[in-house]
Formats: sequence, structure tokens, C-alpha cells
Amino acid sequence: MLTVENKKKYTVDDYLMLEEGAPFQLINNELIMSPSPNPFHQEIVVRLSKIMLTFLEDEQIGGYLAGSMDVVFDENNVFQPDFLYVRDDRIAELIKGRIIGAPDITIEILSPTNAYYDLIQKKEVYEKYGVKEYIILDPIAKNAHLYALKDGIYYLHQKAQNNELLHSLILQGFSFDLNYLFK
Repeated sequence: MLTVENKKKYTVDDYLMLEEGAPFQLINNELIMSPSPNPFHQEIVVRLSKIMLTFLEDEQIGGYLAGSMDVVFDENNVFQPDFLYVRDDRIAELIKGRIIGAPDITIEILSPTNAYYDLIQKKEVYEKYGVKEYIILDPIAKNAHLYALKDGIYYLHQKAQNNELLHSLILQGFSFDLNYLFK
């Protein structure tokens, strides 16, 4: 088991030595600790899971949904997105005890302790490694930003406010009401 010490740079090997459930992510060679999510954050994850699972079952679309699962991008970056989706045809390619490579959709829920990482550092890695759709939910402002990948670069596809629907590009026909998500 790794004990966190004052080391300049960490790698995926260091990260994998942490105790399971340790509150860390490896972001650009730094072990970033964050407290457990607050109850409102968890309610949003549960509501989003319910909405997406219902959609996938109704449309008979497969895939893999998870919250806070390790996603290994490279030796320097192992993230635990708040929510992710992997298309059915990519499950065998990506899931090997953890996810190795880019999910199709990642969703991050902002909080005061993680906003910098989610908005800048993690966004850059998601873009670099080809996460096709990156959604940032802001429960304080009650809005969402959906970034889509085009020619290897993110562009803001949609900004939705509390009383609007956010529409996925990756899952055609999938949308969710922010008013319900943030209630």
C-alpha cells in the first residue's frame, strides 16, 4: 500500500498501490485528494443514473454506466469521473478491471473543491484522449455545458439552464431535464 508523501511526481503504478476507495485521483502526475461528495451531489448522480438507465432500457441500447470508477488515460492521469458511459461495442476493448482509455461520455459535477480540475486539467485530458462528449453540471448555477469533440478539439455544443433539456449527441434521442436533476 502506498503512503502519500511529498513526492514530486506520481505515476499510475503509484496510484494503483493506493488502498481501494482512497479519495484520490491522479491528475497530471499529482495525487489530488478530495472529500467524499456531499448528499446533493450524490442525489444528482442517482437521478442521472435513473434517467440514463431508463433511456437505454427503453431504447434497447447496451452500454456500461458507472460512477466514480477509475479511468486510466496514461501513466500520469487516472480519473474517477462522477458518471460515465461506454458504448456496448467498446466494453470489451476498454473494461479490464477498470477502464483503460476514453469513455464515450464523461460527466463531472462541479463542487468548490474540484471545479478547477474539472474545468481545466481534466477537460484537457478528456479532449486529448478522445472522450467524445464531456458534460459539466454546475449545481450551484443550475446549468450544464456539453462539450463535443470535433477534429480532436472540444467545442461548446450546448449550454442549458435549469429549466431546459440537455441533449446528447452520442446517444441520439437522449436528453434530460436540468430542473429534475437539480431539484
